[in-house]
Amino acid sequence: MPNWGGGAKCGACEKTVYHAEEIQCNGRSFHKSCFLCMACRKALDSTTVAAHESEIYCKTCYGRKYGPKGVGFGQGAGCLSTDTGDHLGLNLQQGSPKPARPSTPTNASKFAKKMVDVDKCPRCGKSVYAAEKIMGGGKPWHKSCFRCAICGKSLESTNVTDKDGELYCKVCYAKNFGPKGIGFGGLTQVEKK
Repeated sequence: MPNWGGGAKCGACEKTVYHAEEIQCNGRSFHKSCFLCMACRKALDSTTVAAHESEIYCKTCYGRKYGPKGVGFGQGAGCLSTDTGDHLGLNLQQGSPKPARPSTPTNASKFAKKMVDVDKCPRCGKSVYAAEKIMGGGKPWHKSCFRCAICGKSLESTNVTDKDGELYCKVCYAKNFGPKGIGFGGLTQVEKK
């Protein structure tokens, strides 16, 4: 029969779809109001639609109906573990118990291994994490511990010096460990008398 209405037929309601209200998906045309998930009737758009042959679904219902099945699948956002899939025409096996997990892990996880390898601050002895780490004297320090051991001045890479595992500002280092004598910042001959 000829299509006198001027538009394609809607994939959901089989009525004429005019260009102003047309949404195309998988080579078929739909009214905007008919572009709904075939299972849950949620409104769809180009980012949430999943097509299977002539049917359209939201990604959640598509995953429940056509995704992988078994223990560990079908769980997560939008899918409750109590979901039987009845509204999708699915026959999920009930009563299959999940395997018991061991109470103690057999292998240490990557996270646990990283926790053991966390650097310790030489000043306070606590763990230094990447977000608070400052390197000085070849060791990791907390930002709050990165201070001169004598005057307590906060240090930066431009004014830090180290000696025997401790950090000093350049002024305190020069006064305490630098050369002594006239012209070196130490006591002059006149002051010694």
